[in-house]
Amino acid sequence: MKVSPSLLPILRSRMQGELLALLLLHPEREYSITELAAEVGVTPTAVLREVDRLAGGGILVDRRVGRSRLVKARTDTPLYPPLSELMAVSFGPVPVLIDVLAGLEGVERAYIYGSWAARYNGEPGPPPADVDVLVVGAPDADALFDLAEEASRRLRREVNVHRVSVGAWEAAPTDDPFLTSVRERPLVRLNLEPEAL
Repeated sequence: MKVSPSLLPILRSRMQGELLALLLLHPEREYSITELAAEVGVTPTAVLREVDRLAGGGILVDRRVGRSRLVKARTDTPLYPPLSELMAVSFGPVPVLIDVLAGLEGVERAYIYGSWAARYNGEPGPPPADVDVLVVGAPDADALFDLAEEASRRLRREVNVHRVSVGAWEAAPTDDPFLTSVRERPLVRLNLEPEAL
């Protein structure tokens, strides 16, 4: 039996939430079915089924270019503003944090941890009040603060960023109670590789 995602139980699946967040939070961009499948980590067939449903409901629009099918959010309907806000506060942290962190020099890896990561991984509970982000590396602290502010604004909730060095993160075992706690709970790794954008 398919389980609704804890982040937004009105959706059918986590994949549906990830797909909608990606498309609705990047309304200016067209994606191929192959790109969407790579971004959400499922097969092109699974994405195609979901795209067909969402395009049939007027949430997405598509067009063909040669053998490719390009898809984007439909922004000219009354559904777009409230639906994009809903996706920003539920599944938005992954695409938004990838957007803001991917180009920052000194970031080796980044993870979402805490209650949002727990809900993303299916743990039931109320909607998280904030988003906790662990940045591994040595980015400029001021630049990181500014990006956290930008992410907070886009996600309409507080984004807390904690920075640790590569050495501290890779040390095992660690005597740092914060890192021990983070490692024991669900983590969502952010794919900051350029080809993932």
